[in-house]
Amino acid sequence: QVQLVESGGGLVQAGGSLRLSCAASGRTFTVVYSMGWFRQAPGKEREFVAVISWSGGTIYYRDSVKGRFTISRDNAKNTVHLQMNSLKPEDTAVYYCASRPGSSAVVAADQYTNWGQGTQVTVSS
Repeated sequence: QVQLVESGGGLVQAGGSLRLSCAASGRTFTVVYSMGWFRQAPGKEREFVAVISWSGGTIYYRDSVKGRFTISRDNAKNTVHLQMNSLKPEDTAVYYCASRPGSSAVVAADQYTNWGQGTQVTVSS
């Protein structure tokens, strides 16, 4: 089992930046896994934000964050990051880190087996 812990959320003004981090622990050394960031705003369904393959060679972003967000991972440190620039009020949500066994980047949330507790991101206008 892999445990995930997010950090880096907070309150920021529109146009500002935040960097989210997710640390994986547990059976990470025996498993190849892809990672993703998802978010859920009040009254809305959870949606994918960015996902990355095991190698880091394949990345997908949802259209609304392309050019503003960057996902990256460091397998040696079992971490994944989400750099968020030019933040907008509509980016306000709880952001979740997730992992799934396998090397491929996958955007469907139901394919992910491990989830962090979430970190709140609030962007004020």
